[in-house]
Amino acid sequence: MLIFKIFRPSEWQLMHVNGTTQGAPIDVTDGYIHFSTAAQITETAAKHFAGAGDLMVLALDADLLGADLKWEPSRGGQLFPHLYREMRLSDILWARPYPKGKDGHILPEGVE
Repeated sequence: MLIFKIFRPSEWQLMHVNGTTQGAPIDVTDGYIHFSTAAQITETAAKHFAGAGDLMVLALDADLLGADLKWEPSRGGQLFPHLYREMRLSDILWARPYPKGKDGHILPEGVE
């Protein structure tokens, strides 16, 4: 199953340079990296990135993250994937632009 991480372009660039990341500032504060499923990503973008411009979406295979990935309740009791280790470039299957449109962010192809 694919899971998705939303990053601001600067966060993606920094990860690309360093090869790893502890995530965005909220991830560092919470002690794990927040992800969304395909069914959750639009709401996540609207709730946490409404004022942001263009973003990036990173896709990862949940099954390959092993025991470091936990599914925990969050908004409305939905289970969200949380990664309890640094994210590595080698974890990422693909990264695509998540541009801001007039009615919100426009999901890239491949978010299914």
